[in-house]
Amino acid sequence: MVRKISSAVIRRLPKYYRYLDELHQSGVTRISSHLLAQRMGFTASKIRQDLNCFGGFGQQGYGYNVDNLRAEIGEILGLNRSCKAILLGAGNLGRALINNFKFSRCGFELIAAFDLDPAVVGTEINGVPILNIDSLDSFVEEHHPEIAVFTLPSEVALEMAARLEKLGVKGIWNFARHEIRPASTGINVENVHFEDSLMTLCYMINDKKEK
Repeated sequence: MVRKISSAVIRRLPKYYRYLDELHQSGVTRISSHLLAQRMGFTASKIRQDLNCFGGFGQQGYGYNVDNLRAEIGEILGLNRSCKAILLGAGNLGRALINNFKFSRCGFELIAAFDLDPAVVGTEINGVPILNIDSLDSFVEEHHPEIAVFTLPSEVALEMAARLEKLGVKGIWNFARHEIRPASTGINVENVHFEDSLMTLCYMINDKKEK
């Protein structure tokens, strides 16, 4: 029977990879679960439990080989693949992502962006062609991107998600203010809310002021 991995464990994997990548870049070759736990703010037992979901990678008395564990987690996350991605909405946020976000580090290749604005349609941003949204269906049917990045108006996000699900797109990285629930579309969705993070920080700052 295939063991189901909890979403909490899956959401911690990128953090493990990021810390291990920092260690790799610093030339660290091995690390104990206790030291890794101190760096990440987890407990050593939590780290061992998480990694044991995938077979466990440490050695008693040695700890973890940084390069090997980094490679194994990268394999689990699928970072060694090159999945195709498209972006919908080439406004300020869309352009910022195209220019600055390293999609390749996350296992994706951004192959095109779509917009309605005639001022940007037909141009390129950082080597990514900006196409008219009218050509979306035919482009997806031809190139089969696996995910779509949403930096488009909230009022069209849900409708567009359902449209892409019918075209075979497997996931959405959603920056639109309107939250898309996977159950409503049958597609995998990761909703990103900058405001939530900033408001959480606001609470933390104000909570300290009151104590």
